[in-house]
Amino acid sequence: MTPLLALANITKNFSRPLDFAAKLARVAGADVHEVVVHALDDVTMTIAEGEVVGLAGESGCGKSTLGRIAAGILKPTKGTRAWRGVDITDLDHAERRDVALKIQMIFQDAFASLNPRMRVGEIIGEAPRVHGLAARKELQEYIDQLMRQVGLDPAYKRRFAHQFSGGQRARIGIARALAVKPDLLVCDEAVAALDVSIQAQVLNLFMQLRAEFNLTYLFISHDLGVVEHLSDRVMIMYLGRIVETAPTLELFQHANHPYTQALLAEVPSLNRRDHDFTPITGEIPSPIDPPPGCHFHPRCPHAMPRCRVENPLFREVAPGHWSACHLNDMP
Repeated sequence: MTPLLALANITKNFSRPLDFAAKLARVAGADVHEVVVHALDDVTMTIAEGEVVGLAGESGCGKSTLGRIAAGILKPTKGTRAWRGVDITDLDHAERRDVALKIQMIFQDAFASLNPRMRVGEIIGEAPRVHGLAARKELQEYIDQLMRQVGLDPAYKRRFAHQFSGGQRARIGIARALAVKPDLLVCDEAVAALDVSIQAQVLNLFMQLRAEFNLTYLFISHDLGVVEHLSDRVMIMYLGRIVETAPTLELFQHANHPYTQALLAEVPSLNRRDHDFTPITGEIPSPIDPPPGCHFHPRCPHAMPRCRVENPLFREVAPGHWSACHLNDMP
């Protein structure tokens, strides 16, 4: 089947140009160079219609950058985005606008993503009004309906964002995203800032909305427990690369990549008692100067000389289960 969204060979670099003083220093012979952060390195992923894809990894690995590229907020340095099999760059302006509406993003910091000068009803209703998705005389009823669907009382629509709790702000962000009738929601740590009890309520809301509107999710989280609960398929990212992907049950029961195994070994569980937390050895390398070969080799207990010079290719180690590790080449 043609995927709903396909990202192919996505690379994203962030560079900081030299200021005037640095340019003068370089003219004088100083060894000064432009700083380049390698956020994403040749990432390919697909999301099928109706699927929930979980994207997990340590902070700083590039998850949010990939999510913003998927949503069209950032442009990749290299690579392509295809919507329903068509390269988005081949679409005309009106078609690109329609695709932009079909992919919406929900941010981690709900309060920072809401305009403090606008009332909640205006925040939710602005996009459907501007894009003509709801007639002016029907807009208030449309806003009321959206608020009910996410568990908010429409009587509060004239309040400002600061008058709501963290869980309510998260629901406002969801209602704003739903207002333009999207097909795909990119959720960037959407429940990370919430209390555990409120997290459960919002996660249940996501599942309810998925069933009601046939939504597709790219769910980004560092919490593997949340990813396991919500996702159909999981992708593990390390330092700008996808290192493993598999259906959720397969990945959690038969993790292949040493990095995935290390992450899962430290997931809190009520079934394990007297367990001492042992973090992955070593420091995460800088994305300014990532290590050659396999990015994980400086911290991997199974690293071989080959790992230091050669980037491992994806291998299918089980049906639908892919991993990028040189150990899979060994007999």
